[in-house]
This record gives sequence, C-alpha cells and structure tokens, in this order.
Amino acid sequence: MPANNFRFAIILLTSLFFLWGFALNLNPILIPHLKKACQLSDLQSALIDSASYIAYFLMAIPAGLFMKKHGYKGGIIVGLLLFAAGSFLFFPAAAARSYVFFLGALFIIACGLAFLETAANPYITVLGDPKTATQRINFAQSFNGLAATLAPLAGGLFILSGQTYTPQQEAAMSQQQLNNYLQTEANSVQIPFIIIGLVVLLVAIFIWKTKLPDIIESEDVKVEQSLLKEKNLMLGVLAQFFYVGAQVCVSSFFIRFSKRVADIEEKQAAMYLSAALLGFMIGRFIGTFLMRYISPAKLLAAFSVVNMALLLLAVMTDGKISVYALVGVEVFMSIMFPTIFSLSIHGLGPKTKEGSSLVIMAIAGGAVFPVIMGKLSDATNIQTAYIVPAACFIVVFYFAIKNLRVKDITLSVAH
Repeated sequence: MPANNFRFAIILLTSLFFLWGFALNLNPILIPHLKKACQLSDLQSALIDSASYIAYFLMAIPAGLFMKKHGYKGGIIVGLLLFAAGSFLFFPAAAARSYVFFLGALFIIACGLAFLETAANPYITVLGDPKTATQRINFAQSFNGLAATLAPLAGGLFILSGQTYTPQQEAAMSQQQLNNYLQTEANSVQIPFIIIGLVVLLVAIFIWKTKLPDIIESEDVKVEQSLLKEKNLMLGVLAQFFYVGAQVCVSSFFIRFSKRVADIEEKQAAMYLSAALLGFMIGRFIGTFLMRYISPAKLLAAFSVVNMALLLLAVMTDGKISVYALVGVEVFMSIMFPTIFSLSIHGLGPKTKEGSSLVIMAIAGGAVFPVIMGKLSDATNIQTAYIVPAACFIVVFYFAIKNLRVKDITLSVAH
C-alpha cells in the first residue's frame, strides 16, 4: 500500500483514540450530574463507572475473536456502531429519567470502546514502518490526552447547569417544581449525546467507505506453559487492576470533592478537572522523556509514592490546596498505565499476545473501586473516601519494586 495511504489510515486510527478518550472522560461529568438528576447516593452514582469498565472485561475476548475472523476494520466498524447506538439511547433515557436506562446506554457505549481499543492499539503499531511504531503510539496517545482534557470542559459547558439545590431547598419545592427541575437536568444530556452519536456514525461510514490495509499476522505460537505460572505477569495484572481503579476514582469524584473541600461550584470544578487532565497528558510526555535517564520501574515506584503522599494531603487538608493535590495526582498517574502494561508483558516471548489480553482485562478495576469509594463516601464523606485510591497505589509501588531489574521497555499501548 502506498505510503500516503498508510498516513491516511493512521489519521483515521488516531481519531479513534480521540473518540474513546472523549467518551470515557465524560464520566466524571455524568456522575455528579446524574446523581442530581436521578437523586442518587454516591454508591449508586459510582455505577456509571461500573457500567463502563465492566464492558472492557466482558468484551475484550469477544472483540479479539471477532477481529481474528473479520479483521481490524470490521472490529472498528462494529465498535463505532455500538458507540453511536449507546449515545443515541441517552435521548430516551433522559426523557424517562431512568437511571437503569442510562446505565444500559453507557454499557453499550463502553462495549463499542472495548472493540475500538482492542483494534486500534495493536493496529497502529503495525501500520507502517516498524522502526517508527513507538512514535505512532505516542502520537495517538497525544490525541487521547487531548480528548481527556476537552471532555470535562465540554461537559461542564453543555451538560452541567451550575444549579444545585440542597436537600432542604428541594424539600421546600412543590412536587411539580421538583419534577420540572430534575427533568430539565436530565434533558441536558440529550443534545450533546445526539451530536456525539452523529459524529461517531459519520466516522463509521467514512471508515467503511475507505480502503484500509489488511494486516497479516503470524499464526499464534502454541503456549506450553500456563500464563498463570508467569508470576510477574499475574502481578502486573493485579497492579493494573488497582491502578485503573485508582485512576477512575480520582477523576470520577473530583467535582464532588471540589465542592466539599473548597466550595467550588460544578461548572468551575469541571474546568479544574479539565486542567488536571491536561496535566495528565503533559505528564505522559515528560515521563516518557525521563525514561531515557531513569529506569521505568524506578519512575513508576517514585510516582506511586508521590501519589500516595498527594492523596493523603487531599484527605487531611481543606481548601484549594486539597484540589491542587488531586490535580498533581493526575500528573503523576500519567505514565502508569502504559508502563505497567509494558513491564507486565516484558520477556513473555510467544505468550505476549495472550498476556496482553489479560492486562487489558484488568481495566475492570475501574468498575470495582469507584463503587467501594462511593460506599465509603456514603458512610463518611467524599473527602475521606479518597483513601481508597491512596491504598491502590501501594500495589502499584510493590509491582514497580519487583521490576527494578528491567532497564528498558517500549511503551506500546494507550488508554
């Protein structure tokens, strides 16, 4: 295939990194918004993350099997169609003001995202010159980070109303006034998600009409030894499970946290979150640069310790200092997902593909820990609940210490 066609294919794939980054990073907006519109507890609102991240666990293997039979392009189109369908379902979910309906729509979106990530991460590394694979994944990661920055900003502008009543104020309303207020809040997601669905559908049609190169992969080598006996891989799966749980916890309750510790209103808090996620993107580039001089495991260990310290600061202090501490956590989380992934599969040889699938399935941590955090928040308060992600980084630190002997890796995945 001509080089310019490869470049066009890379541009299309890079747009997928942007799309799934945008969708996942709307969750921190939806959690406080649907908590208000559907009158939920923190535990119930945390199920937004569960609906999204459990889909990764359930769909990782089916997506891989589908693409083995129908190719990467087929998998990408199916993923985009699921993404669009889930987005369109937000309209009737809002009209009914049904939280279960919202969760179903989010699950369908996330099933589509699981297809996209399963296809795009390996596809972009093999699409073109193998010598520039790392540059391509880093280029794609930058757009993933850009989407993470823009999503809470857009959500804050077009979804959050900035109007929040206390339980006492709601109790003083008539039933009709309360219903009108809650329905108006729920309806604010309709137009943004219709627009998202239409954009995703257009991308699906565009990819369907575009000739993309077929990637011929070598046949899988039969693995004699069970992957479960690979101790470092299993420890890496555990570390990734705890890391993704921590990452999702930190972002998802950021707006609620900002209101409690610094009395920052939801629209302004969304802007703080956008800045934090911009820091996440910048931190990934800085971390990648530092790996030229510091071994990946040492950097991972150091960043884990810093994050534990920042989270303890956020739990123990009040005011904007606590909010800035969480912003710092986002910066120091930046290199963790690709670093844990790469250290986990290091040295697996012919078992690398199967091992990679297990590490990706560990994204399910994002479905578990926010629920634990929500339960703790309901029992205490949202500030105290941030002890949950702090504890998660202990496991990441232990994994890093166990891999100090590894001096060099290639970051080859983005999430």
